[in-house]
Amino acid sequence: MQSDPLVIFTPSGKRGRFPVGTPILTAARQLGVDLDSVCGGRGICSKCQITPSYGEFPKHGVTVANDALTEWNAVEERYRSKRGMIDSRRLGCQAQIQRDVVIDVPPESQVHKQVVRKRAEARDIVLDPSVKLYYVEVAEPDMHDPTGDLERLRNALRDQWQVTDLQIDLPTLQTLQPVLRKGGWKVTCAVHLGSRAYRPRIMQVWSGFHDAPTYGLAVDLGSTTIAAHLCNLQTGEVVASSGIMNPQIRFGEDLMSRVSYSMMNKGGAAEMTAAVRAGMNTLFDQIASEAEIDKTEIMDAVFVCNPVMHHLFLGIDPFELGQAPFALATSDALNLTAAEMDLQLHPSARIYLLPCIAGHVGADAAAVALSEAPDKSDDLVLVVDVGTNAEILLGNKDKVLACSSPTGPAFEGAQISSGQRAAPGAIERAEIDPVTKVPRFRVIGSDVWSDEDGFADVIATTGITGICGSGIIELVAEMRMAGIVDGPGLIGSAEQTGSDRCILDGRTYSYLIWDGTADGGPRITVTNRDIREIQMAKAALYSGARLLMDKFEVDHVDRIVLAGAFGAHISPKHAMVLGMIPDAPLDKVTSAGNAAGTGARIALLNRKARDEIEQTVRAIHKIETAIEPRFQEHFVNASNIPNAIEPYPILNSIVSLPDVNFNQGGRETQSRGRRRRRD
Repeated sequence: MQSDPLVIFTPSGKRGRFPVGTPILTAARQLGVDLDSVCGGRGICSKCQITPSYGEFPKHGVTVANDALTEWNAVEERYRSKRGMIDSRRLGCQAQIQRDVVIDVPPESQVHKQVVRKRAEARDIVLDPSVKLYYVEVAEPDMHDPTGDLERLRNALRDQWQVTDLQIDLPTLQTLQPVLRKGGWKVTCAVHLGSRAYRPRIMQVWSGFHDAPTYGLAVDLGSTTIAAHLCNLQTGEVVASSGIMNPQIRFGEDLMSRVSYSMMNKGGAAEMTAAVRAGMNTLFDQIASEAEIDKTEIMDAVFVCNPVMHHLFLGIDPFELGQAPFALATSDALNLTAAEMDLQLHPSARIYLLPCIAGHVGADAAAVALSEAPDKSDDLVLVVDVGTNAEILLGNKDKVLACSSPTGPAFEGAQISSGQRAAPGAIERAEIDPVTKVPRFRVIGSDVWSDEDGFADVIATTGITGICGSGIIELVAEMRMAGIVDGPGLIGSAEQTGSDRCILDGRTYSYLIWDGTADGGPRITVTNRDIREIQMAKAALYSGARLLMDKFEVDHVDRIVLAGAFGAHISPKHAMVLGMIPDAPLDKVTSAGNAAGTGARIALLNRKARDEIEQTVRAIHKIETAIEPRFQEHFVNASNIPNAIEPYPILNSIVSLPDVNFNQGGRETQSRGRRRRRD
């Protein structure tokens, strides 16, 4: 019934209406939301912890009142008193629906854990970190020369290592005298060599010769995921890599939803800042545990992020980024302390944030520019950092242009009917036989295809749970190549396509991928609404790239680099069939993996690279898509699969796309070269 409360789950985006009094766990199970429970809802295991979100959510069209769930009960209180539970959490089996509510399922409550695939790419980096160790012999105090211990330590560092103008934090100064005496006036100092903003600083002093490693973090703070690489600052080695979902997802999956949340809810920006900083500390605990080190051994950190995340991380209200002219509070690089940011690292740890390029092209794009160096390229290279908000660079030695495109979360599997984020059991690869129209696929966690022997055994523990971002891209492209979906994006009927997998779904058709209902599993389909979501996302991505090509006055590029964790898993052929990227030879379309993370590592391990990227960013010319009249024209044309007017000659030499149109009164027509109006 329409009067029943609406329940929206994040990060899955699944929603449904349920009678008042329905437990959250029950609603999650009925919607196929990945919420764990071992005890069957008896309030014993606490696996079903959830985080309700309150306030206004314009994107979802709901306002969540404080009484949206039943009050905290005795079962929850008993669990918290005995085992502890985060204050904002509830038990899904105990909290019952009273009104419209938005529910976040944290990673630890998910059966199929999110696969954050932001690995550290292999890269030769000239090692010159900001934190270095210096062994010195300090002159002992003398009645005839009443100089302080710190001053004599500074003199030793100056005379023996030519390190000058040193400061020291109070906690380090408080331990200095006993350390000097214990070491017999021979000590090792960790020194941060400073920047234009900060003088060099003594961070820690150890008695005697100390050669244990010090560590730094390269952190890619994305709107969907946060990934960190822990590096040994003496060797440059990546000791550990880890990632988590950005806890801000519960406030909105895309950036503008989070801006809206801060505008519509008093204290909303501060709430999101606290959430992301807490998430960071959780991630740092995780990565330190993996590396078997103490977090206080982490002395330096470099962060990259988009402008909205940049502001929310810094505790700056992103209000101005939600309206023209999209003004940043600052676009300069920032040198901060971990303590200022509530980050639990070494007490004197320093933080460097790369500069932003402009209003919606952030420090992550600057890191990609540092990693991929389009400004040093002889040929014309298009670099696309694919994500919830795509950053695009086009350039060569002559000039570099940049823009951003709001692709939204569809490429992450969100807003897709059977979509989910990358986790074991999610379909990530797909092929469709053009004759039989039967699909075959692979899921995360398995190397066996669905039509191969042993598939059922391999997926016994994960099941088939949904479709992740790379899977939906391949499925839509395969449907286009098999003649199941036409250029304008309509799925044909069984009669039009010759496949009984095309089933009536309201006023349109859906394509059946997998039906696991007989065994209690999900029924996985691609709907026409799913096609529309992908069309909108890919059209935004292509239009940004095409706009930069217009500004460069070119119709083709020499090579294309797909960056980002998601970009690393995109098939170039399927991306081109879909029309995500311009026409180009497939061998000229490569993946850079997590280029933003690589740029962060370069800046962490080479302090001269920080000066270099600050200069590079000043030379990059930003194009604002929101005020460019041709962006909308390109967007409309790019809504077709692959494009309404672009010929794609290289693609057509590789793939023959069926010339079908399913929007003519139920008749399949041959209409090459003519655009038809969609109702």
